[in-house]
Amino acid sequence: MNTFCFSDEREKEYALACLDFAKRIGLIDDSSLKAVVERCDAENKKREEMLGNGETVYGLTRFSYPVYLDYELTRFRLDFVSENETVRKNYSFTPISKKEKKDFYRNNLDLFTRYGGDKFRFGEVAMIIEKKIREEQYENEIHNILHKLS
Repeated sequence: MNTFCFSDEREKEYALACLDFAKRIGLIDDSSLKAVVERCDAENKKREEMLGNGETVYGLTRFSYPVYLDYELTRFRLDFVSENETVRKNYSFTPISKKEKKDFYRNNLDLFTRYGGDKFRFGEVAMIIEKKIREEQYENEIHNILHKLS
């Protein structure tokens, strides 16, 4: 399907792996690009109806297919990182120990440094650290899918 403008084959494979993972964790029923087009069309129709009814539409009033794919891929990552209910039902999250969080903090102090050079304390950023660790887990899952495909 030429509806999407991938810069190279790896970008397309990455997107397909993300869609596959989203299906595995219950966020979508169909991981095909054709289904992305259908979901985009449905979302555009919903937004058009909302506008016609004088309702507020947040974000874009109409998605192009590539922008909608990017929107979905971002949403999947955020749903995973925030451990939303649907994902928790379909994915076994490993607990993150305090040691893991502290190790991440020590190994990534540059992420927790203010403009003047002073650091945020561990307690101030513990929740952010958990989310960063979940982001790494998400990427590992995607790379596992890509590895199996190659």
